[in-house]
Amino acid sequence: MGKGKTKDVARDDAGRTTAEIEANIARTRDQLADTLDELAMRVHPTTVAAQVRAKTLAAVEQRLGKLYVEASRGVEQLKAQFVDEKGQPRPERIVPAVLVGGGVLLLVASARKRGKG
Repeated sequence: MGKGKTKDVARDDAGRTTAEIEANIARTRDQLADTLDELAMRVHPTTVAAQVRAKTLAAVEQRLGKLYVEASRGVEQLKAQFVDEKGQPRPERIVPAVLVGGGVLLLVASARKRGKG
């Protein structure tokens, strides 16, 4: 008998039988088919579009979250200007702000009135 062979079963140099080699080839084919299917799914336009949409939505949500935090901080800082530590209004700051705001409104209204006439 030659090297790597027995009476009924042929073996390769690594000692594998023909059936083992064929089974290994079948397994490798299946793995390759699965890999190709996965790659096809990854590059499919629908998948790519969904990924882009998800990333864009996440970026927008993150930015909106930051804007909300900044706006909340600004509101709290503004509120602190007109309310003391106990939550009581500060008339010494509210009255001048209302007067300035009212004056601005009167100026805008009079400018519009002059523009129409």
